[in-house]
Amino acid sequence: MNGQLPEVITLTAESSLQVGYDNHPIAKINDHVVRIATMVEPYYWHFHPNSDETFLVVEGRLAIEFESGSVELGPGQLVTIPRGVRHRTRPVGGRSVNITFELAQSETVAV
Repeated sequence: MNGQLPEVITLTAESSLQVGYDNHPIAKINDHVVRIATMVEPYYWHFHPNSDETFLVVEGRLAIEFESGSVELGPGQLVTIPRGVRHRTRPVGGRSVNITFELAQSETVAV
């Protein structure tokens, strides 16, 4: 660490925006990135051909829709979507804040 302390990330500060959708990186781990997503509206249908994607809900509820159905997560719940699986995320209620973990060079393909 060359004598420097690591940066502390405060999730409430990173998710304070009230925009329709905000998703930005908050940390990097080897070849992966950790992002925080704040959403008050649905994200479009898509898939990632080269990376799994893990969602961890920290505030509100998050619905993840698939071609075959959907799952709903609450705070403290986590799910991993395998690469290549089409999905769409949306908040349940007014707002959802979640952490995502994926390959830093993840590709997103809209469908």
